[in-house]
Amino acid sequence: MPFYRSGLFSLTLLGRLLVEFTSPKLGEDARLLTGTLEAAQGGVKILILANTNAGHSNLKCMARPPAFGDRGAHSKSGFCPNRPGCMRVVGIETSCDETAVAVYDADLGLLSHRLYSQVAMHQAYGGVVPELASRDHVRRLLPLFREALADAKSDRESIDGIAYTAGPGLIGALLVGAGFAASLSLAWGKPGVGIHHLEGHLLAPLLEPNPPAFPFLALLVSGGHTQLVDVEGLGQYRILGETLDDAAGEAFDKTAKLLGLPYPGGAALAKLAETGRSDRFVFPRPMLDRPGLDFSFSGLKTAALVALRGRVLDDAIRADVARGFQEAVVETLAEKCRRALEFTGHRRLVIAGGVGANRRLRERLAEVVLAASAELYFPRAEFCTDNGAMIALAGCMRLTALAGEPGTAGRGRMIGARANWELGDSGEAVAGNGG
Repeated sequence: MPFYRSGLFSLTLLGRLLVEFTSPKLGEDARLLTGTLEAAQGGVKILILANTNAGHSNLKCMARPPAFGDRGAHSKSGFCPNRPGCMRVVGIETSCDETAVAVYDADLGLLSHRLYSQVAMHQAYGGVVPELASRDHVRRLLPLFREALADAKSDRESIDGIAYTAGPGLIGALLVGAGFAASLSLAWGKPGVGIHHLEGHLLAPLLEPNPPAFPFLALLVSGGHTQLVDVEGLGQYRILGETLDDAAGEAFDKTAKLLGLPYPGGAALAKLAETGRSDRFVFPRPMLDRPGLDFSFSGLKTAALVALRGRVLDDAIRADVARGFQEAVVETLAEKCRRALEFTGHRRLVIAGGVGANRRLRERLAEVVLAASAELYFPRAEFCTDNGAMIALAGCMRLTALAGEPGTAGRGRMIGARANWELGDSGEAVAGNGG
């Protein structure tokens, strides 16, 4: 957290002092000092942020989290004065167990994206360990940032804004990205914006060559969320239905563990299901026997557990249970999507989130939209899971919209992170005031 002390601006994270800025003097850049605090956290590396003589007049006002986002050198008409109306944004994602950085340009599209997955580190524990995730984000973020900028042939002068995932997610992991984004925004004098993680997923299909137009119906399906969302436009989201217990991806992972599959189990279960029989185990299709668009998947895990009880777990049994389980999840999601298309009247269906990469789900939903005379959109597989590209895109859209609003000079996002954040509140992403 930033704080002001004896003319110095310091950024601390995870109990270690990362960087310390002296107040800029006339004609010279602020110096970067390094230091260490006694803490249990070890091995935190120094963030090197160049050229900070932006003249931050509000550094003494640190009673609340600082606003960041002074437009500084940008023209009054908007961002990037050399290309009026354009926007080039760095996106930072650290909400869980992927560290990712990307650069997106409103005119040229995605210029670069870099990602480091922590899966191998967490496999020994059978799930994500928040403390380890946070430490690894600190270790990986700066090198990935440098690589993404190099790939995009971009530097301080060509970047127009900084976007980061502000929530929901693991609070320690989120704060790594938030702290980095805030320090970069202050040092470079660029506007910053905190992005709702689920908004990033909803907008990910817009990265594709044939993006969907607003409005559309979205199925957001991942390890932490299963929702049907009516998307009218940027920041205009209405949740039509959601899971009452386990998310679809969570049910996949738990059932994979019952089958003895390695973490993360969802993709492994889907692959195993390809070799199984669909008629040996027929699991229930939860909540299809009643109206509404909500989901429930915890019972499917129990049904799989009962089916396995007393059986020898040979390859055939495991494959058949995987196939039966996947069919139940896919049919449930497909029927709810059919109902939602009928309810909303939308003719565009978007799949977003990690489970959206499931091949069988895509095939089944293609049949649903064909019957409904609708269109199906989804991001490429690498952008279904957590990534920086979707955050950079969402940040670009948010900052462009903010630039076009009258009376918003100097506005930016308040630095912060929220472990719990409802999608319907994502309009707050640009509500901070940098004045």
